Amino acid sequence: MNLLLSGIWVALTGSMYYTNFVFGFMLGFFVLWIMNRNETDQRYFYRVPKVISFIFYFLYQMIKSNIQVAFDVVTPRYFFKPGIVRYPMNAKTDFEINLLTTMISLTPGTLILDISEDKKTIYIHVMYLTDPETFVRETKLGLERRLLEILR
Repeated sequence: MNLLLSGIWVALTGSMYYTNFVFGFMLGFFVLWIMNRNETDQRYFYRVPKVISFIFYFLYQMIKSNIQVAFDVVTPRYFFKPGIVRYPMNAKTDFEINLLTTMISLTPGTLILDISEDKKTIYIHVMYLTDPETFVRETKLGLERRLLEILR
């Protein structure tokens, strides 16, 4: 419904710019929130800010990793410290596991090697591994927690 309201806003204003669509989306979100204040199911209004926060978090991680890999490629000295990490997941369903592993693999410097048979552990190759426990903690508290907040 929010996307439909955004499309209507763009059609009414006649301006096909992404900023106009974003403004229409925010306006539609506000209108839907006003109309559904007394409803019991408010998941949408909590989920949209989390999705936006996740997008910004993931973009930040992507940019940071790209800069780290690019710096290592253009400098004559290599800073690689490769390693394989055993990562215990909180994700349970196949969809959650698939999204989590895709997001980890999209980040430069990391690659999913295997998923255990019981689907509770993934093995990740990390290009810049200084401390495995720190990597697991940051991934668990950052990427996985935010992703599961959106999906559950």
